[in-house]
Amino acid sequence: MLAPHFVSRWLAQTMPGITLLRHYPRAWWAYDWRAGISVAAVAIPVGVAYAQLAGMSPVAGLYASILPLLAYALFGSSRQLIVGPDAATCAMIFSTLAPIAAGDAALYVSLSVSLALLTGLFCLIASRLRLGFLADFLSPPILAGFLNGVAISIVVGQLGKVLGFNFSDNGLIERLIELPFKILEAHPITAAIGLGTLLIQQLARRLLPSLPSALVAMVMAGLIVFVFRLDQHGVSVIGALPAGLPTVHWPVLPYSQLGELLGAAAGLALISFSSAMLTARSFAAKNRYDIDADREFTALGMANIAAGFSQGFAISGADSRTAVNDAMGGKSQMVSIVAALTIAIAMLLLTPALYFVPIAALGAVLITASLGLMNFASIQHFRLLGRGEWLIAIVTLIGVACVGVMQGMLFAVLLSTLRLLIHLARPHEARLGVYPTGQSFHDLKHHPDAQEIAGLLVYRFESPLNFFNANFFRQRVLSLVDGSASPVKWVVIDVTTISQIDAAGEQAMWQLQQALAEREIRLALAGRKRQIERRAQMQGQLERVKRDFLLFSTLKRARIAYENDLQAQHDLNHRPEGAAA
Repeated sequence: MLAPHFVSRWLAQTMPGITLLRHYPRAWWAYDWRAGISVAAVAIPVGVAYAQLAGMSPVAGLYASILPLLAYALFGSSRQLIVGPDAATCAMIFSTLAPIAAGDAALYVSLSVSLALLTGLFCLIASRLRLGFLADFLSPPILAGFLNGVAISIVVGQLGKVLGFNFSDNGLIERLIELPFKILEAHPITAAIGLGTLLIQQLARRLLPSLPSALVAMVMAGLIVFVFRLDQHGVSVIGALPAGLPTVHWPVLPYSQLGELLGAAAGLALISFSSAMLTARSFAAKNRYDIDADREFTALGMANIAAGFSQGFAISGADSRTAVNDAMGGKSQMVSIVAALTIAIAMLLLTPALYFVPIAALGAVLITASLGLMNFASIQHFRLLGRGEWLIAIVTLIGVACVGVMQGMLFAVLLSTLRLLIHLARPHEARLGVYPTGQSFHDLKHHPDAQEIAGLLVYRFESPLNFFNANFFRQRVLSLVDGSASPVKWVVIDVTTISQIDAAGEQAMWQLQQALAEREIRLALAGRKRQIERRAQMQGQLERVKRDFLLFSTLKRARIAYENDLQAQHDLNHRPEGAAA
């Protein structure tokens, strides 16, 4: 009796798509099949174009758009997210594999398939370890700089295909310097096709908003090439593609290059997951449901493994196709299934029609898609939030565009991590005071009318007290005591903002207490009183802590105790001679 329930529960946890499809509402079908066909209409031309960007055969883009869609439909928790070839992911694939393959086409395909499998494996491991929170390490400034940098790199790189010339160098700066001279070598007919495709896409978006502009532009470009046989006049075309569905096979891993692929696969897994989660969360919030980050890691991992087994390449969440799905009213993962079947049928019947699609049109599609990735306004917005955020976005943009996708991203993550460590090592701190008629304590920097209580130094340290900032904490408190304009009798540490203390932090606190005791100053801790006592009791030092520290539950209680102590000292000092003690 328990076995069916256990299996059902396991399926619900592991494959949420199965559960949804088992109880699929019939009313959703009218929306899902239309959305699925619309997604396929966009995915076919974009997949072909992105395959070129990834350095693969155009048909590989279609291979990477079928089984991954089915895998995500079963394992994904997002009802709107569409997975498939993505501009940023494809740019990373090419920048990673091109130097390793060194022009060997067969090796390049083997490396690409291996990279997809390793990326999927890293995603599955991350899901098992519940590392979905890692997506948050790619902060909005890093993602904004990354997308803008990739977009600039793609646009400049595709100009050669659109205008009919070849760049001599691969670097962005070198290509920009070379561009004015290369334009003079442009192939007129190819340039006309490429620029015309760009124009058609813009017109289609305005005049035929219900149709996929990329598909309209590529069909028209292909028809022009076919009618006028421009392929015989120097216009490069896709050429013959193998018809039929991809064959699932076990790829041969190039073990000699495995070490170089592991790091790239880990970075690709993190970046593609972060991008997919950003899209999935956006549309989930719009449609009022939740996303499970760890299950999304599983779904993306299975989708990448499916792409590898079907001779494709690494994929990610596709924001443009997801937007199409949502705009057409897609309700569930059934959209991905319909889209995958539609692409499969197109591969069986329409592959010969792709022969005449010009390479210049693919470049134009990529440029249009890349322009959609650009959002310089977001980078300017980060400057308003803080110079550090803006600097990270700019460094990421320049690094990705000029140095390389993986190198730029790695440097940006390191810079962001360094900035976080600096913030933790030298966190925000505050001396606290009160208003003449008030009881609450306030930061003196932000409340200039507040004043310190004579003889009482109240200090707030807004960070965990760990090995990398414990010495700074101790020295800072002592410097404030020694630099005080009036003698300090009590030092009160507001520990409500110190969420965690390690061994080095405890040692620094004891050293501070001893240094203050030598100055005849009492050290009080305000806040987290029970936690401090419980930890001291576990360490067998409760009596020592109570003897050497003053413990209070709030700053207000610490202030009352200090004022009572002052009054007691005053009464003692002004006691009449001969009075009883």
